[in-house]
Amino acid sequence: MDEIVIELRNIIRDFKLGSQTVHVLKGINLDIKKGEYVALMGPSGSGKSTLMNLLGCLDTPTSGSYKLAGRDVSQMKDNELAEVRNKEIGFVFQTFNLIPRQTALQNVALPLVYAGKTKETRIAQAKNVLNEVGLADRMDHRPNQLSGGQRQRVAIGRALVNSPSIILADEPTGNLDSTTSLEIMKLFDEIHKNGNTLIIVTHEEEIAQYAHRIIRLRDGMIESDEVQLKDQKK
Repeated sequence: MDEIVIELRNIIRDFKLGSQTVHVLKGINLDIKKGEYVALMGPSGSGKSTLMNLLGCLDTPTSGSYKLAGRDVSQMKDNELAEVRNKEIGFVFQTFNLIPRQTALQNVALPLVYAGKTKETRIAQAKNVLNEVGLADRMDHRPNQLSGGQRQRVAIGRALVNSPSIILADEPTGNLDSTTSLEIMKLFDEIHKNGNTLIIVTHEEEIAQYAHRIIRLRDGMIESDEVQLKDQKK
C-alpha cells in the first residue's frame, strides 16, 4: 500500500504576463501514495488550480520533476501527455462536461474509444461502472433527462471506466445542493474503499473533511499537510 503514485519534486510554475513573470508555484514537494484520499485546498490565488492542472497532466512545470505512476511526465510533449491522461487519470469536473446528445452509457464509454477498446468491451465496462455508481436504470438517458446528482454520477463513472491511477475531482459538488452533495461524497467514499486514489480540489471545508489527508496551499507553497483521523467520522 506504500506505492507512491504521485511524486513532485521542487515544482515551479511561472507565467509570463507581458514583460512580467508571475511566480504561481514556488517549489512544491509532494508524495501521494496509491489508495490515498486527499483534499487540496487553498484560497483564490493560492496556486491550487495550477497545481491541479499539473497533477492532471493538462500543463507542465517550468522546472522540477513530476513522476506519475513511475513515469516522469514533467517534460512530456502534448501528445504524450494526452496519452498519459487517458490511461492514468480520471477527471470529474464541477460542470460535469457530458456530451448532451449521448446517453449515459455512451458518455461513460467515451474514454474507452480513445483507448482503442472494442465496442463489446466498451459497452460491458461502461455498464459495470454505471452499476457501481447507482445508475443501472438510467443508462439510456441523455444528460437533460437526468438530475444534477445523476449527471455527476455519470461523470464519475466516466472517470472510473479506464481504471486510472488517480481520480482527480475539481469542485465535484460545486453545482449541487447540500443533500445531493452528501450523496456524491458518500459515493466517493465507496470509490475510495474500492482502492482508488482520490484527489479532490475544493474550497469547502465540509467537503474536504471527507478526505483522509488535507493539503492546504497559500501563495504557491504548501502551508500545511495533515492526515485526518477517521474513527470519529460519520
